[in-house]
Amino acid sequence: MTRQIPGLILPAILVLSSAANAQTGMFEGDWRYYGGDSGSTKYSSLDQIDADNFGELEIKWRWQSIDGRFNLDQLKTEYPNLLIANDVPEVSINGLKAAPLAVDGVLYISTPLYQAAAVDALTGETLWTFDPRSYASGIPIMMLGFSNRGLAYWSDGERARVVWGTGDGYLIEVDAETGEPIPGFGEDGRVDLIAGIPRARRQAPINYSVTSAPIIVGDVIVVGSAISDQPDYKEMPPGHVRGFDVNTGELLWTFHTVPQPGELGNETWKDGSWEYSGHANVWTLMSADAEAGIVYLPVGSPTNDNYGGHRLGDNLFGNSLVALDASTGERLWHFQFVHHDLWDYDLPAAPNLIDITVDGEPVKAVAQVTKHGFVFTFDRITGEPVWPIEERPVPASDVPGERASPTQPFPSKPPPFERQNLSVDDLIDFTPELREAAVAMLEQHRYGPIFTPPSLPTETSFGTIHVPGYIGGANWMGAAVDPETGILYIPSVATPSRSGLAAPEADDATLNYVRNVTTNLRPRGLPLIKPPYGQITAIDMNAGEILWQVPNGPGAPGVLNHPLLAGLDLPPLGNGWDQVLVTKTLLISAQRTPDTEGSYPLVARDKQTGATIAQVALPAQPIGPPVTFRVDGRQHVTVTMLGSPPEMVVLGLP
Repeated sequence: MTRQIPGLILPAILVLSSAANAQTGMFEGDWRYYGGDSGSTKYSSLDQIDADNFGELEIKWRWQSIDGRFNLDQLKTEYPNLLIANDVPEVSINGLKAAPLAVDGVLYISTPLYQAAAVDALTGETLWTFDPRSYASGIPIMMLGFSNRGLAYWSDGERARVVWGTGDGYLIEVDAETGEPIPGFGEDGRVDLIAGIPRARRQAPINYSVTSAPIIVGDVIVVGSAISDQPDYKEMPPGHVRGFDVNTGELLWTFHTVPQPGELGNETWKDGSWEYSGHANVWTLMSADAEAGIVYLPVGSPTNDNYGGHRLGDNLFGNSLVALDASTGERLWHFQFVHHDLWDYDLPAAPNLIDITVDGEPVKAVAQVTKHGFVFTFDRITGEPVWPIEERPVPASDVPGERASPTQPFPSKPPPFERQNLSVDDLIDFTPELREAAVAMLEQHRYGPIFTPPSLPTETSFGTIHVPGYIGGANWMGAAVDPETGILYIPSVATPSRSGLAAPEADDATLNYVRNVTTNLRPRGLPLIKPPYGQITAIDMNAGEILWQVPNGPGAPGVLNHPLLAGLDLPPLGNGWDQVLVTKTLLISAQRTPDTEGSYPLVARDKQTGATIAQVALPAQPIGPPVTFRVDGRQHVTVTMLGSPPEMVVLGLP
């Protein structure tokens, strides 16, 4: 059984245009987008750093985050809104997740407190900073706190701009050379993103923010949003995506991710639930085919993550990849990966544009990795699946008022890159004692195949265990592409999570049930399932086949040093998501767990086998993605790291 793609609109100009530049990687040694290029390939054609000399990389300079100049206690005293109680216990500046943009010898970076800076790429000297004082409005949306994944860069050859969104819902544009706000952009360089979004508020606690970089296509800034996804209320802001003029900040178009009356998909929100339902937002990074003028939106799940009894139906465009004409916001095609999401399987990462050859025919494709371990692949112009996608029956829900979708989409190729089911055979078995403890924990829950619905706790069950859990599979780190070989590299984790629905705590709550989730499923303090707990998968996208899978490091120290595992000859266990970068010569990953020496390595791998070629020790745990660029004729690599304050470190050859 397959579902058709309704209302496909294909302007002739899009069909005929070439999109080769969307996945060609860097331009003249720069890194102008979060993912390197508008197609989010995370690829660079630079080859000066290679297998022979990677191990010789040395630190050229370190730059401390400008957030570190704040005394946080004084900041919280000066701005009382920061003390408003929500799910964030304190203000933190450690989430330096941004990918620095490298343009003409300058690195542009944003910080968790939504400041921006320009840094000389050769010396590390700070050239300018800009502070929009976003923190004055209070802590951004509940659960996420202060978090920012970077900037967008635009230039017409004469003028250059840096653009980003803030935790209190503004879009900021400054001059790339001076850091001064652009007077003609909105009001003094700032556009109010909360205006026009139903139920969005800037009053503490804020429920609408921007945590990821916008993407600029031509002269249009496309902006998503982050919305608190653990509410007690069904009435939440919708995640409508909008396009703004890069010169004036004028609103050009709005795409309703929760369709309004008369729009395609409105009928998938039963009983008028479109009117109050929220989320279905693009909180993560986006991609674009710049030549074709198409922007690709990885849309998240609707309110509430694990209960949909108040929003019956498939809930378009939640959990969908949506292709829009970037100049008009017109929908060109879409595909929904999870109908009526009950698992928080929102699309977590920018889709990757990749040119492949399938059965002898060239295909300009777009590939989307998911939390639940799939890669869905489409012709990026027409939206036609490259390989068949089948609707298969899945388990029903027994939660009162709930009505799970009877089927879900399963791609025929490539195979899943993570485990998707749970049985006794999947449990940890390093020792008989661990096996017994894991079996006992499993028997206290519901479990089974993928898409087993969440459940209410009972006398015999704490809820339902899902694999992959709600954090993935893949997450915002996304995947990388080698355009020369058509290989897709995917960092992922295998972390089970339990979904046990609960009654909301608020007296005026309007949801029947809210999510009560945990990933703390650890018999005797160890993972519930067998390793690997983090890995990198290489998929040959020409054939739709897995080329190799390798664990990303020895494993978490708390696991390796556990007394129950003392004396055991353990294989590499892997842990967490590596951030990956592909160059002409190497696959480079920033490993988030230490090696056997206790250092956090930047690892060079063989692109064809995944084998480690060399590694260099970083001063601290990496946070953001590694980026490579050329300055003064030499290739460098930069990555952000934890610290007090966090830092950006740049490495180069001697």
